[in-house]
Amino acid sequence: TSVWDPKENLPTDYARIFQFENFTATKKRILKEDRDSGAMPGWYVRLHIEGVPAEYMASRSSDSPAVVYGLLPHEQKMSVMHFIVKRHHSYNEPIKSKERMIFHVGFRRFSACPIYSEHTNGSKHKFDRWLPNEGMAVATVFAPITFPSAPVLMFKANSDGSQDMVATGSVLSVNPDRIISKRLILSGHPFKINKRTATVRYMFFNREDILWFKPVELRTKHGRRGHIKMPLGTHGHMKCVFDGQMKSQDTVL
Repeated sequence: TSVWDPKENLPTDYARIFQFENFTATKKRILKEDRDSGAMPGWYVRLHIEGVPAEYMASRSSDSPAVVYGLLPHEQKMSVMHFIVKRHHSYNEPIKSKERMIFHVGFRRFSACPIYSEHTNGSKHKFDRWLPNEGMAVATVFAPITFPSAPVLMFKANSDGSQDMVATGSVLSVNPDRIISKRLILSGHPFKINKRTATVRYMFFNREDILWFKPVELRTKHGRRGHIKMPLGTHGHMKCVFDGQMKSQDTVL
């Protein structure tokens, strides 16, 4: 019941994560300022670069291009990036969360170990252990900030040095506070069984948890459905109602 700040005891490395006060407003302002300045698409631009070492010019092949790019404000900082991706039709192997991948995000290329979650409009997003074969998913990584909607290509490196394209997509957002929750199954055992009611224990161990999870539907391994009616006492026993009589060897989930 006390006030708890979830960010008060984070590791010191988390101080590197940059967080926007209002990412949507910042993105609109920066992209508007970028459209009003600089070179426009289709222009020919001549660049004069000073202080280039002579050794570089001597070692550089005339056949290889020099890539020049500019950074928008904040794009030199690191944060938690979310990419909306879809599996490429040519790749059918399973892809597990936290498996190292190679990302091409805009002009940048880096390797990271993404975690995957559902792409929904809710405030909490279910963690996926595997990249789904169908539909869109969100890949979350710690990476340099890039503003949406930069294109994203995801590759997997093979042992022979080649790379297979795994998924394609675009940048979704920059948000360290996006909640990615894992799905857990809590189990309890019937203590006393009546016709359609049963006293269940060992699922919870205090009254407050029972009241918190009261709206969640119950099910059993033998196919019964039910709900929590009321807590009993202060040690986690609860009275539950089911659509039929339970068996003593059944388990409540």
